[in-house]
Amino acid sequence: MTSQKYPVLHDAVDGHREIISGRAGPLSLYSAGAGDPILLLHSINAAASVAEMAPLFDHLRNSRRVFAVDLPGFGFSDRSPRRYDINLYVNAILDVLDHIAEQTDATEVDAVALSLTCEFLARAAARQPRRIRSLTLITPTGFRAGSEQLREPEGSTRFMPALNAILTFALWRSALYRALVSPRSIRYFLRRSFGSRDVDEGLARYCDITTHQPGAEHAPYAFLSGALFSKDIRTIYESLMMPVFMPHGTRGDFSDFSAADWTQERTNWRVTPYASGALPQFECRTQLCADLDHFLSDAAAGRQASMLAGRHS
Repeated sequence: MTSQKYPVLHDAVDGHREIISGRAGPLSLYSAGAGDPILLLHSINAAASVAEMAPLFDHLRNSRRVFAVDLPGFGFSDRSPRRYDINLYVNAILDVLDHIAEQTDATEVDAVALSLTCEFLARAAARQPRRIRSLTLITPTGFRAGSEQLREPEGSTRFMPALNAILTFALWRSALYRALVSPRSIRYFLRRSFGSRDVDEGLARYCDITTHQPGAEHAPYAFLSGALFSKDIRTIYESLMMPVFMPHGTRGDFSDFSAADWTQERTNWRVTPYASGALPQFECRTQLCADLDHFLSDAAAGRQASMLAGRHS
């Protein structure tokens, strides 16, 4: 009996990669550059990877110490069959913050997340607000029509046990996953994200490779069953007091931000739409990077002013 062969997974970005370990198990962490630390967090989906954050990684390394982590179940991180839930991903973020603090002596970190991972980052920031100076939430979930109802008890999720049982039934589990991550399927979902047939080819190629690694199906099945979507996220978002930048696209299947109107009354929130799909870092890279630099500069200046005011109070 021959063992199954898998395509070779190469690094998603050009930087130093190491394995760290903590509450969430072994995590693969990329880093590059010098300066104030900033953390990048990719999205959660069947083909998620650090490659989604490559444009920002390449830009920020010129002025910051940039870190990007393979979240549990993705990239070079642990993909073993275990329970993939919200707490696992929040712990993974806290593990990386611990490591960054040890490596840089920084007490605060700016952090950037994409899509569903924005919910995990917001939750980590709500739990330990002093560790995160600012949040950039790119095309976050929890803002489409009806999201104002996401105020259920803490820990509530959209997990559907019956659907999970169907998806993971042994007779078709593997075949179903192979269909989900076929080249045609990957392009279909990328086109939905980009809101166009014009997708990033490098990202598409990496999606194909990373989805065909051992254990790659475990986290996506948790995603599809609703286990990673929370029902209390509006409460979490509204509790955030640090500066928040929310860039989002206006095209494609993930462009409904009609329930974000409440942020207009919050001085710490900055919401900016882009003429793109759900990944403005690819389609509007120059403008988004300029806006992000400006936001980060303002966040740093605001923090410095707050510290000085505290010393003289």
